Amino acid sequence: MSQTFSQLGLRPELLSALQDLSHETPTPIQTDIIPLMLDGKDVIAQSQTGSGKTGGFALPILENLLPGKNGIQALILTPTRELAIQVSKAIDEYGKYINYRSMAIYGGQSYSEQFRNLRNGLDIVVGTPGRLIDLIEKKNALDLSNLRYLVLDEADEMLSMGFVDDIERILQQTPSTRQTALFSATLPQPIRNLAQKYLNDPQSITIKSKELTVDTIEQRYYVVDERNKLAALTRIIEMEDINSALIFARTRASSRELANELVQRNFPTEVLNGDLSQDARMQILDSFRDKKISILVATDVAARGIDIDDISHVFNYDLPDQSEVYVHRIGRTGRAGRSGTAITLVPGSKLYRIKRIEGLTRSPMVEHEIPSKEEIIQRRQNAFEEKIQVWLNRGRCREERVIVDKLVAEGIDPAELAAVMMKMARTDDNKRPIQELKKARHTTELRKETRKRSRSKDRESNPYENKFKDEPKQNNKYAHDNAGSGRESQEPGMTRLRLNRGRKHGIKPGEIVSSIAHFASIPGNSIGKIVINDKSTFVDVPDQLVSQVLEDDFQLKIHKNDVEIRRA
Repeated sequence: MSQTFSQLGLRPELLSALQDLSHETPTPIQTDIIPLMLDGKDVIAQSQTGSGKTGGFALPILENLLPGKNGIQALILTPTRELAIQVSKAIDEYGKYINYRSMAIYGGQSYSEQFRNLRNGLDIVVGTPGRLIDLIEKKNALDLSNLRYLVLDEADEMLSMGFVDDIERILQQTPSTRQTALFSATLPQPIRNLAQKYLNDPQSITIKSKELTVDTIEQRYYVVDERNKLAALTRIIEMEDINSALIFARTRASSRELANELVQRNFPTEVLNGDLSQDARMQILDSFRDKKISILVATDVAARGIDIDDISHVFNYDLPDQSEVYVHRIGRTGRAGRSGTAITLVPGSKLYRIKRIEGLTRSPMVEHEIPSKEEIIQRRQNAFEEKIQVWLNRGRCREERVIVDKLVAEGIDPAELAAVMMKMARTDDNKRPIQELKKARHTTELRKETRKRSRSKDRESNPYENKFKDEPKQNNKYAHDNAGSGRESQEPGMTRLRLNRGRKHGIKPGEIVSSIAHFASIPGNSIGKIVINDKSTFVDVPDQLVSQVLEDDFQLKIHKNDVEIRRA
């Protein structure tokens, strides 16, 4: 039998608030965390968005608040403004029947309002590291000497955003007697080091892998050619019954470009990225919640803190670099007992990542075929006919009927008139041209093609092993080339790229292969001919992998130096 909140020993005021929120039984993480925190233990918990972790730390803090105590009693650190607002709102909902004072503090707010609230006295502060450091060190407005509870929420995200030094500076301003709770989806070594240094004999709570994804989420993937991703995405969107969709893109630039392309195709879309002001971000999120827009394109950083229960679809337009990030992304659908759909677009060269994700989640991702042009046309036809039936049943077309009767009386054929009106009504179809798709090739096909180009069985089995010196120059595709500029690709299906480093910089073929393969996440044995000149180098890359090598956030490094790479 499931445990209840009352069995956890919470005060009546909290139980009443939970009842108002229709929260009847604690989530697994709440069941584990609340007793430990009520007992005064430091805790480390691995959890993801939507697991109920906010209640896990907020309820024990509210349970043990001391009324009328001077100074801030609890501090919750979050990586983003959105999450700070979300956590603060949740605490207020849980503590609606308790007398306490709290505030969310983050950059972009008025300093005067923050100073006023801090002077008047706060019991709980939820904030982002940057603004808190500012208030502590520059403004001398934030005193943490009486702190009793400290929570690090989404610690791995704060690590990825470069906040670890700020977190340490804040921790050093707090008493050693404080109780600390650390929540993180993953536990990389810097987070473990932080915990070891600042937590006192912490109790660890780990969610099992099988709980990382929700059973109600359907996970699919589509193998796409990199150049056809937008066309594939729009086809899939048209075939889905989307209530609201969150699409993840890799960079700010690509999120803007993708959102613009979808708007041009008449999909109600907004973009959420770091270029927006806080007011603009909140307006967009409100429009998304209110269904004024149905599609939101976001980067991982910008999407942190989004807490909307009825997102029907999550699209991975760009695969995340880490499998754990995939879990974070899809955890935004399939919430509150609803079903959800997670769709991933994956180039054939990156299919190995699907296996990695499945290994982490222990749940299958099913491959689907991209909808055909004929399927899209039929879908549009069916939707249009359904709309006609709806209006026929409503029968609210009196003004339009007057126009029809007039035109028929003038001798226009009724069937021809209906066809013309239908043509005029289907304007959306004209705004959504169905682009032709090039069939994407799977990894096995790419490997076969690579083997045909490869002249060395040793390099074929291990592209990173430097056996170049053992080969005759005329048979070595990676050999130095003093003849000609190397500007034109010598092999079909390959694009020639130029690096601004050459022989005088000490560059060697093996370093080029391993560096491009590592930083661009492409198979090393897919790289073709390499021509090294004195001050530059030319490299052949398969056509379908060029966009991956030239992505906005890709930075090639050789000998720890940045190397510029572009089309020759």
